[in-house]
Amino acid sequence: MALSNYRTGVQSIDNQIADLLKEVPSEDLDLIAELLVSGIRLGLEDVNRGELKLTNSALKELRHSFSVFAPYRSERKATLFGSARISAGDPAYASAREFGAAMAERGWMVMTGAGPGIMAAGLEGAGKERSFGINIKLPFESSANEFIADDPKLINFKYFFTRKVIFMKETHGYALLPGGFGTMDEAFELLTLMQTGKSPLNPVVLLDPPGSTYWDRWINFVRLELLDGGLISENDLSLVHVCKDPEVAADHLCHFYSSYHSMRYVRDRLIIRLNRPVSDDELISLNHSFGDLLTSGSIEKTGPDPSEVEDSDFLSLNRIAFQYNQSSQSRLRLLIDAINDYGIK
Repeated sequence: MALSNYRTGVQSIDNQIADLLKEVPSEDLDLIAELLVSGIRLGLEDVNRGELKLTNSALKELRHSFSVFAPYRSERKATLFGSARISAGDPAYASAREFGAAMAERGWMVMTGAGPGIMAAGLEGAGKERSFGINIKLPFESSANEFIADDPKLINFKYFFTRKVIFMKETHGYALLPGGFGTMDEAFELLTLMQTGKSPLNPVVLLDPPGSTYWDRWINFVRLELLDGGLISENDLSLVHVCKDPEVAADHLCHFYSSYHSMRYVRDRLIIRLNRPVSDDELISLNHSFGDLLTSGSIEKTGPDPSEVEDSDFLSLNRIAFQYNQSSQSRLRLLIDAINDYGIK
């Protein structure tokens, strides 16, 4: 095959890469070629051994993770974040365990960081068959908990950033229980990625165990310091839902996918896939309430775009589409909520 304009700059090496690709049974040779070119260019440029090790380890971690998750692509997955310091007798531990069990009962799989505390509780509730462990190697806390240890669905990461990529890529909904710096980091990062459109919109539940005011106080801080200070908008608060009951938390995650299925961009148009058809009256209501999201035209029913052929499992789904201004992900979340709520009337 002929390489793209992204090349090593050495013709003999580029020729060898093109020849090597003839042995690779893939429909995405253009991207594989660029991966090979990047590797060779690292060797040709002024890159030190530490930088090479970082790049190599990150790529290997991602490749391995993709292969582990591949058999479970069709499964909905919930991620549970929270403190590793919570003991088995704590109400937060019980809430995490109940949430894990509730999601498994609803046909979801559950992912945690594979450590102790909240992470162990979630996997204990979900059971081994419905669990994923996304472990981080730390000097003081690196072994996986008993509920996922030695399981083929346990992945060990050296780097936080590759671990977070996998969490965000594979998750369809989040539940956060009380935790320390790590939980706060995960909460704000996933909200930042959704707010900026760098991660798909997914439901986020802040689950307070009995007697806890952790998330109530967090919301108060966000309202007083961020919202009242003009640093976020009122709509941004729609990205999270605070509750006290693990069953309610599980229902909230599932409800997000009651009518809504998924979305994708095709050039400057946003296509929203749905599990049901929208009525004409509903379409009128959506256009009236969310016209501010459009750069032109209107929200319309549509069929599959030719570019969606790789998502063959989704071709039978219903669709609406519109020219999206990409300026308010939280308003887009409210549109999804409206579609889901309309579906149960």
